[in-house]
Formats: sequence, structure tokens, C-alpha cells
Amino acid sequence: MKFVLIGPVYPYRGGIAHYTTMLQKTLLEERHEVLLISFRRQYPQWLFPGKSDKDPSASPLRAVNPRYWLDSINPISWIASFRKIRRYQPDVIVLQWWTTFWAPLWLTLTFLNRWLLKRPIAIICHNVLPHEPRMLDKFLARLVLGQAQRLIVQSTMEKNRLLSLKPDADVVVVPHPVYDMFADKRVPKHEARAELDLPPNIPILLFFGIVREYKGLRILLEAMPAIQKELGPVLLVVAGEFWEDKASYFHLIRELGIQKIVRIDDRYIPDEQVALYFSAADVLVAPYTNVTGSGVVQMAHGFGLPVVGGDTGEDYSTLTAARHLAPSNQVEIFAKTVVDFLINEHPTSAYFLPTSVETRDGWVQLANSLLGCSRSSQAAQ
Repeated sequence: MKFVLIGPVYPYRGGIAHYTTMLQKTLLEERHEVLLISFRRQYPQWLFPGKSDKDPSASPLRAVNPRYWLDSINPISWIASFRKIRRYQPDVIVLQWWTTFWAPLWLTLTFLNRWLLKRPIAIICHNVLPHEPRMLDKFLARLVLGQAQRLIVQSTMEKNRLLSLKPDADVVVVPHPVYDMFADKRVPKHEARAELDLPPNIPILLFFGIVREYKGLRILLEAMPAIQKELGPVLLVVAGEFWEDKASYFHLIRELGIQKIVRIDDRYIPDEQVALYFSAADVLVAPYTNVTGSGVVQMAHGFGLPVVGGDTGEDYSTLTAARHLAPSNQVEIFAKTVVDFLINEHPTSAYFLPTSVETRDGWVQLANSLLGCSRSSQAAQ
């Protein structure tokens, strides 16, 4: 089959860029044709909350022959891109949805497709609604997602959220596939700690990825005094760029008196260093208060690193590495869960899960769900 896949890839950074790249790789391995369309400009700089949306990695994860045709704020590029899509004559067009910023672009492409090309549209919903919703988000989400013949979500909770907006939608749940793309770079724990200048013989907790309110870092910081009281020497490594007021976190750290047991690495971690952090840690700590499918947790699964996650009521089939769950908004219970894990589970390199058929199956399942879009469209005709 011939696919048009639209989404960010290198030189853009982050989990969705990795996701797009891995999906293209799987479709090609399954012997499909893929026209991968990315962005000349993904976001205006003034709109992006971080330092830059470009990937600083020296050894980045690269897609195959991406076409950088789309400018997110230039409608002329949208129309020109559709003309090229029309010439390509795909069987399925795959869009990705995670923020209502994309509504004008996706509506333009789907409108042109409806009148001029008439190909089935599949939309992969990384978030049905933004983590921090605004007034028009539900309206715009309903408008855009209503253009798809198939909608793919990553959990049952997201399916229910989507059906509340569009009750008649064709929705398929495909749990977030495992991110194992960096697992072959894993190194022995003592080497990783030496490279990162971390202490060799104490428990290390890892909080990884962009810092946003829903990820619960404040809760984790408030839990650290109790964790230290039970475990003695311990270190929390926060590795990720702050997308909100960093000063308030530093104030909380000082107020709690935990400056010596928290290390902040406020930056986007380049691809070649990801394995060092996951190799050095004893556990990934993810006290999320709201989650729709976590690439960071699935990356931990790819490295075989155990996870203590916040129990948000989400369908945790999407978080296959989360061995231990605790109410993330209850600091004492969350601290106790972390302590119990570190005392009783004795984390070692035995937790490493090498790349297996299971990890590939998630990507193949995702690819097959896109094939189903074409079949269901043909059946409807």
C-alpha cells in the first residue's frame, strides 16, 4: 500500500518525532511505500515553550527521505503540499494530532482531500485534548477529528474522551509502542554513572523528559524527604527541559532542604546521551497526574528499567513498564511505593529486557491499524 505520513522528524526533536520515524521504519519493513512529509517550520519560535524545537543530537534518529514541504503558518505551502500528495495517489493519508495548533493545517488538507482526492484519512491521537486545555480546544478537536475515517488512540481512557466528542467515530486503541531505538546503546551502570559524574553506590531515581505541571515533579520533590529518611543516601536526577517556571521548583527544593539529593539537568537530552541516563538509574519515577500514553515510560521499557508511576486511573496497558503504581497526588503513599520498590525489588541489570519480538509487535500493530483504515473505507463504499 501507499501511505502519506505527515509529522515531525529530525531535525525536529522529541517523542513525536521519534514516533513518526519509527512508524515510517515499520511501514517500510512491512513492504509498504511511504511518502513522509515533515515541516520546513514546525512552530514559530515565539510560540514554542522551550529553547528550540530543533534536535541538538550529534547522532540523531533519522527518517528515510523526508520531504520538508510544510510551513505551519504558511497556507501556500499547505496547498502546494496537497498538490504533491494528489500526484502521489496514496491509499491512506496519516495525520497526527497532539495540539489544536494544527487545526487550520489539518482542516485545509482534509477539505482538499474530500473534494479532490477522496482518500481515507487516519489520525493518530497522541492527545485527544491538550494537557492544559483552553476554551476552543474541544470545538477544534471535534472539527478536525471528525474528518477522519479512522482514529487511533493509545488507551481506553483516551478512546472514551474521544467518543464524548464524536460518538460515532471509528476508534481503535493501539497502546503506545515500546521505544527501544536507543536500547542497543545501553552501558553498564557503573560506566554510565562515571560518565555522568553520579555517585556509584547509592540509589538513583530518574525523572526524564520535559517538565510540565501534569508530570508531577512537585509531588516527587515533596516525597524526597520521606524517601531519604527511609533509604539514607539517595539521588534524584531530573533530566529534561523546563517548560514552566523553573524558579518555583528551585524554591521548593530549598524549602524542603533537599538541595544535596536533587540534581537538575535543565536541557533537552540529545539522543546519544539518553542511554547513559537510563543505564545509570535504578528506577524511572513518573508521578504523572494525567497521562495519555507516555513515550518516556515506553523508553524505560525498552531499556528494561523499572518504573514507579502515578496511578491516574489511566488504562496502564499503555505503560507496560510500570511495575508499581501509586496515587501520584498522595505524597506519602507515593514515597512509600518508591521506598518499597527499592528495598524489596533490589533493582539490578537483570531488569534489562533486550529488544524482542514483543517490542516490534507494538509498531506492527500500529501499522496494521492503518491498513484497517483503507479496508473500512472500501467496505463503506
